[in-house]
Amino acid sequence: MARSVARPSVRPRSWFSTTDHALFDAVAHSANPVLDEPMRRLTRSADHSKLWMGVAAALWVFGSRSARRGAVRGMASLAVTSLVTNQGAKRLRWRSRPIAGSVPRARIVRTPTSNSMPSGHSASAAAFAVGVAAENRKLGLALAPLAGLVGLSRVATGAHYPGDVVVGFGIGATVALGLARMHPTDDEDRRPPTPESTRVPVPPRPDGEGVVLVVNPASGGGTGERIIDKVRRSLPAAEIVTIGSDDDVEAILRSAADRADVIAIGGGDGSVATAAAIALDTDTPLAVFPGGTFNHFARDIGCPTIAETVTAIERGTAAFVDVIRLNGTTVIVNTASIGAYPRFVRTRERLEHTIGKPLASVYATLSTVRRERPVRISFNGTTARTSLLFVGNSQYRSGGFAPTQRFTLDDGLLDVRVIDVDHRFATTRILAALAVGRIERSALYHRFEVPEFTVTSLDGQTLVAHDGEVGDYLRTAHFEIVSRSLAVYRPLPVPDETDGK
Repeated sequence: MARSVARPSVRPRSWFSTTDHALFDAVAHSANPVLDEPMRRLTRSADHSKLWMGVAAALWVFGSRSARRGAVRGMASLAVTSLVTNQGAKRLRWRSRPIAGSVPRARIVRTPTSNSMPSGHSASAAAFAVGVAAENRKLGLALAPLAGLVGLSRVATGAHYPGDVVVGFGIGATVALGLARMHPTDDEDRRPPTPESTRVPVPPRPDGEGVVLVVNPASGGGTGERIIDKVRRSLPAAEIVTIGSDDDVEAILRSAADRADVIAIGGGDGSVATAAAIALDTDTPLAVFPGGTFNHFARDIGCPTIAETVTAIERGTAAFVDVIRLNGTTVIVNTASIGAYPRFVRTRERLEHTIGKPLASVYATLSTVRRERPVRISFNGTTARTSLLFVGNSQYRSGGFAPTQRFTLDDGLLDVRVIDVDHRFATTRILAALAVGRIERSALYHRFEVPEFTVTSLDGQTLVAHDGEVGDYLRTAHFEIVSRSLAVYRPLPVPDETDGK
């Protein structure tokens, strides 16, 4: 029996509307059964981004390193896109949804009452696919057809006109590409060789004798267990000390240092910073096994996987790197910050044990943006109100205020960046500069590459976060590079290979 399809009674008033309604009619009148139940199920699976959360979870559990990075970047792009679409684009100009009953009954889903243009589902789909592609092009291309089908499902089910979907795709892709510009992807090919002058003479340890590894088996969503298994197989003489979430990691590391020739730590950047402080105090080389979510330090010394750290220990290759001292005591191996990031860290830590670190990071980003409270500071004789002050150990390659990767950790410099919002329309100007990739030319952006830097909070103590941890409340923070002070195991040519070249 033929199905009856009601035609929209709205009269198109422009070429765009005429074309858009014609395309909608073509889909609405199609008798293809693929457009019925399959499209209805697909569009419902994409409600509230459930589809993309599921894909991100699969990439995180089963994917490669680039797939994991893609999952995080995809969800971050989706979160920002959702904010831009729902709080911005949908409020620009009202457009009614297609008339109820415009498509066959088998396809109909509950249609929202919000503005029809743009399609939020389509924007989120494009943002996630392009975000993943920024880290892993093949995965991004594989997800592109699925994103396209989600857009088609919004038309097939009568929720949107094709034009709404196209605009949504454009917004999502633009946001994802903009975030990729602000927060560039990894580029290992451009990493320069480690200078021979930084080499540390350490003996090969093919069976791991003298190595004491401290690791939480539950860290990194099971990465801790993989570290233990790999070390037991490859370095059987190494001592392994397991810890729990309630243990005093610093005390355990100090005890391990008393009997170790090599202190090894399995964990994220916060644990690495604690181990680095003890390695400096005891003049003991440090080995880092990546066991956190992002593992910035391990990645930047050339040990993004467990196998590379094992190889460095077996072959006996190590080099000196820089660290930062905060107020002469606290050791920082990556970054410190004042302003939005400490609030981001605090919110993320509150939720990560419940919903996982990637999703907690997305929520914390949105929460921080909504509740931004600039901090009034002084530095170098200048007064400013800042939403973010960033201090990095060695120079980061990317510009803007979201630096991601260092090619060296021994240049003897702090990478300091300040966003000054104490100006008229500061937020709008900053967002515009970010959108066109010109933040480094903005008068509101300051960058310094110096061996030491002091900043004072003018309204009392403010929170200083470092190495992914919440940190402490301080009024004055003095950062100083301690050049080439920490010996770490990292991949290097062995001496015979170097001499033969």
